[in-house]
Amino acid sequence: MSAVPAAASARNESAVAASARELLAAMVLEPAGRVTPSVYETGRVVADAPWLTGHDRRLRYLLDAQRSDGGWGGAGGYAVVPTVSAVEALLGTLRGSPAVGPNGLATAAGRGLGVLTDWLGRGTPLPDTPAADLIVPALVRRINDHLTFFAARGDRRFADGLAALPGVDPRRLDAVHALMASGRPVPQKLVHAFEVLGPVAYRHGGVSPVAGAIGASPAATAAWVGDPAAPGADPEALAYLRAAVGPLDGPVPCCTPITVFERAWTLSNLARAGVPVRPAPKLIAELVAALGPQGAPTGPGLPADADTTSVTLYVLARLGHPVDPASLLHYDLGTHFCTWRGEDGRSVTTNAHVLEALGWHARHTSAGANRYAGRVAALAGWLGDEQQPDGSWADRWHASPYYATSCAVTALDRYAPADIAEPAVDRAFDWLVATQRADGAWGRWAGTAEETAYALHVLLGVRRPARPGVAEAIGRGLRHLTEVDDQHEHPPLWHDKDLYAPLLIVRAAILAVRQLAIARSDLVSDLDRPQLRPRTAVT
Repeated sequence: MSAVPAAASARNESAVAASARELLAAMVLEPAGRVTPSVYETGRVVADAPWLTGHDRRLRYLLDAQRSDGGWGGAGGYAVVPTVSAVEALLGTLRGSPAVGPNGLATAAGRGLGVLTDWLGRGTPLPDTPAADLIVPALVRRINDHLTFFAARGDRRFADGLAALPGVDPRRLDAVHALMASGRPVPQKLVHAFEVLGPVAYRHGGVSPVAGAIGASPAATAAWVGDPAAPGADPEALAYLRAAVGPLDGPVPCCTPITVFERAWTLSNLARAGVPVRPAPKLIAELVAALGPQGAPTGPGLPADADTTSVTLYVLARLGHPVDPASLLHYDLGTHFCTWRGEDGRSVTTNAHVLEALGWHARHTSAGANRYAGRVAALAGWLGDEQQPDGSWADRWHASPYYATSCAVTALDRYAPADIAEPAVDRAFDWLVATQRADGAWGRWAGTAEETAYALHVLLGVRRPARPGVAEAIGRGLRHLTEVDDQHEHPPLWHDKDLYAPLLIVRAAILAVRQLAIARSDLVSDLDRPQLRPRTAVT
């Protein structure tokens, strides 16, 4: 290599390392995590905590976030949950305090009702997001109660006097209410969506705040707190809600804090790509401390899960602090691993992450080889069987197949037997080349920097014999990332009750591509290798 390219490579490596240090500093300074606002969650806080400072700003956020078609949120069925939340919040505000709030609430509510009538009437399928089958019937009931109220007063402002939204299947919601009425313990996985219970959630004795929050959710916490002036209001819960709206008293995210999740995913993205990261000992100690007998949760107040546990275990091992992954066996179903016990459905990415965690220990420790090698081979086979006919994977925790494919390919390439990994990886390569957009990006609905990064993680991070179009696709993808390097907005693609973006995790995924491009001189020319601009990496 000539002196000039060598010097450029050294500058790039230095810039990547500096940006990684900024990411780590941001995680320490903001331990709750950095997450985009949620229309769904903000609508619930508007409805159930109108007393919380910034109420008018949250109403304005809902008005500003409404789409031109009258809905809110993402594409297709992803719009249903945020739209029912926004419409119910606006109607409830008009019913309870008609003279309060910015102008345009009734118009926005009417437009939202019109599009909901169409979607629900056509039976628009809901994506596999948490509690959607509880949220939609619960909020349709509340909306229809508002419509009955307005109709009794001859008010025809809303969808021209609409009497009621089309019905949705209430059986699961009714079963949850029956369970709560029986006095049996509250299922832990319900707590994150506790607001679906309506008045039943108010100061329910079966749950209590953890770090001030009910299920790490502003909506669930607001429903549980109810009237803060009533005797017995929990001061930590009130403090949590004040922290959730932030210093600007604005909209809120779906889930906060996400401390363990953000740290584990950010560090694992960097470690897989070979970015030289040296987290502070305190950060490592806190990740170790998050691991209990059943693993680690995303954040305080949420149940431990196999996904967060496996990524935490993997990144600790990669950073030189391995912890035996025996806690993962709690989630072993024999065929594959559940995200948590009692999970409806299955997750490709959870199992890919479990494969990495168990695979590392099977490969690097004698005890792990004896205990986990057989499970690793069987899990690799299951993951290979989950590949779609076109060569991609899909998952329940992310809207994009590029994320799921990146997770699956990375795990299979490193820890699966060759007869499973090689054909699966080759098919994934071919799918990525075939689905690249004309501008060099990748994306499910539109090209995004995040999804482009996941595609490049595969094409740059996995060493396979050359396949048609791969080098050209890498060049176009890297040029696209360079062009959008100053992009501060990342479309929400991750699944919670609403779509969201964990911003530091996304930034780490993009930064990892820079490191991979430096390492792959066999595929990346000096012209295509992106140059990091001198800017703050975490803005």
